[in-house]
Amino acid sequence: MEEEGKREERKWAITWERFVQELKKAGYIAAPMVAVSVLQYLQQVVSVIIIGHLGALALASAAIATSITNVTGFSLLSGMAGGLETLAGQAYGAKQYQKLGTYTYSAIISLIIMCPPICVLWIFIGKLLPLLGQDTLISQEACKYSMWLIPALFGGAVLKPLTRYLQTQSVILPMLITSSFILCLHTISCWILVNKLQLGQKGAAIAFSLSTWLNVILLGLYVKFSSACEKTRAPLSREALYGIGEFFRLGVPSAIMVCLKWWSMELLLLLSGLFKNPKLETSVLSICLTISTLHFTVPYGFGAAASTRVSNELGAGNPQLARMAVLVALFLAGTESVIVSSGLFLSRQVLGYAYSNDRQVVRYISVMTPLICLSFIMDSLQAVLSGVARGSGWQKIGAYINIGSFYLVGLPVAAVLGFVAHLRGKGLWIGILAGSFLQTVLLSIVTACTDWNKQVTKARERVLERRSSVKDEDK
Repeated sequence: MEEEGKREERKWAITWERFVQELKKAGYIAAPMVAVSVLQYLQQVVSVIIIGHLGALALASAAIATSITNVTGFSLLSGMAGGLETLAGQAYGAKQYQKLGTYTYSAIISLIIMCPPICVLWIFIGKLLPLLGQDTLISQEACKYSMWLIPALFGGAVLKPLTRYLQTQSVILPMLITSSFILCLHTISCWILVNKLQLGQKGAAIAFSLSTWLNVILLGLYVKFSSACEKTRAPLSREALYGIGEFFRLGVPSAIMVCLKWWSMELLLLLSGLFKNPKLETSVLSICLTISTLHFTVPYGFGAAASTRVSNELGAGNPQLARMAVLVALFLAGTESVIVSSGLFLSRQVLGYAYSNDRQVVRYISVMTPLICLSFIMDSLQAVLSGVARGSGWQKIGAYINIGSFYLVGLPVAAVLGFVAHLRGKGLWIGILAGSFLQTVLLSIVTACTDWNKQVTKARERVLERRSSVKDEDK
């Protein structure tokens, strides 16, 4: 009995030691990734703030253009790049270093292919928005802003895979440095182009496009000349073209995972315009969405860490360490969400003053704050679980879950509570919160039921099978 107790004690000691080690590894990735995502998000915030001083028309058109370009373009590219987290992360874990570079080329080519159809949509935004009931003048100005963002779209098609290339190797510091530098430069260039050169809102879009491409150049130079990327640099070859189909098989469901929830939140704003006091409802929901989006940049870093650690360990053939990576990421996300949501709840009476001096708006936001706090918790957990899905390669399951959660449950419940039960904006948010809860529960069940040994086998087959198929083609 005494020996059995000692064995149990040693087992717990080993488990705790592994947990602490994994906590350090995850923290090393998550902390800078949180900063990177916040800095990149602030570029758009800075643009809107500077444009806001030009007047209501400029602000309204830029806000609409930013929303549409995010939904139809940048979020789509970011979501598709999630397919690279599976391929590159598992290849790096399996020490197939050259394949990581090749996969990155495949992703860049694939995302560039996606850009022209998106550009066509942006060019005709000025004609499409009035059909949705939007003001003609605002639509025309939004179209001009969107067209000047087209260079940024192509820049994003290169930048998104580059960031995943570095992320899957846990090389995060260069992204942190470049993102900090780019934000400072973007703020200055945006102000100069908008105010000094009198380019108006067009200047902000030009500044954003320039900032995106400068980020591409800086990271590209780092990849080209840094010793940290020496093993994974690969020449552009036919193998990159062969990998496009494989990338799309993972990238498309990955994009669906990201975009479906994003689109559902945008639909909430459209629905809020149908209430009796649309200005109040839309303003409050817009503020709530801004708060929620800003917070999501934090758990996104935890999700990136989970994706990297899980994919690396699966590729390396370590199922237990992959499982430990999931537990650590959930622990970090859960802790963060509880702390932040508690602070937000305690400040609910004054939170609204950060966005408006209208007492009606402030009171409404104080009522919505408890729901936002619950959203923080759901978002943090699902960000990690979505990262696990990307790292493991079961994006299709995640896509099906998101369709069911938000479009079969979330939005219908939101419509019923908002319009039938007359809960207005509160009802809409409760509906999406119900969808988020269902999404988190389903992703948790799938993760809990995952056979990690089987995932290791799939990861090895995915990496090595590609290698043999390319050799056969060469023959």
